Amino acid sequence: MIIEHSKKFEKQLRKSPRKIKAQFRKKLAIFILDKDDVRLNNHRLKGRFKGFRSINITGDWRAIFREVNEGRLVKFYLIGAHSQLYG
Repeated sequence: MIIEHSKKFEKQLRKSPRKIKAQFRKKLAIFILDKDDVRLNNHRLKGRFKGFRSINITGDWRAIFREVNEGRLVKFYLIGAHSQLYG
């Protein structure tokens, strides 16, 4: 599996609190081993994010991504608090 990040994702991650950066690294390691691990709450999105998926980083923070080539490429597009992303 190849993991990529959009420029916007990288900027959002850089500006996020240190705790969130650490949690993202932990969740990404889990994701690489098993993208369907229940701790990630990996789920399909609807509405304006149709075609994207989301994983939980913390109770409130999410990372939005899209799978390409049958999951061989995963590109993360956004990271933020639930209210920032969906509000």
